[in-house]
Amino acid sequence: MSDVDLEASRPSALSFDALFEEYASFVWRVLGRLGVRRSDVADASQEVFLVVHRRLASFEGRSSVKSWIYGICVKVAAGHRRQVRGAHDELDEDSRRVDGTSQEQEQELDQSRAREQLRQVLSQLDSDKREVFVLYELEELSMPEVAEALGCPVTTAYSRLHAARKLVRAAFARRTLTTSRAG
Repeated sequence: MSDVDLEASRPSALSFDALFEEYASFVWRVLGRLGVRRSDVADASQEVFLVVHRRLASFEGRSSVKSWIYGICVKVAAGHRRQVRGAHDELDEDSRRVDGTSQEQEQELDQSRAREQLRQVLSQLDSDKREVFVLYELEELSMPEVAEALGCPVTTAYSRLHAARKLVRAAFARRTLTTSRAG
């Protein structure tokens, strides 16, 4: 258990510096997975931590710190998606760089392509399904934490997860079928 988790039972003792240290990479990952363009993730991350800083004194500890921060990420990501609706992000540098054929490089390229494919599939989900999928499947929060972060009943969160999984599986199946026909 981290220092931040121990402090979560004493909300008034939370330190912004400790929260930032503990959750900066989490916020960065989550914002990207929630559809914030790579070029905007730094700004969006800064927005999240400005909100955390501003609201830290009023955090009562009714939810985990992680789900509280995730809820802030959801709102910030939604704002950024509205600002750039329809914009497409650039591919990872790794997926553009093919300057050798070592097994390690091929694995890196495969992983980069898989990440890009997942990013594209997630971008096609509506925000309710994407948020539940990202929190539960990728960030590995418990379903009660997911529901708390999103402000919905646990049964609703499970329903959204079921629907999201079905859509993600179908999208990957279509892409696999398309790829096998092309190859």
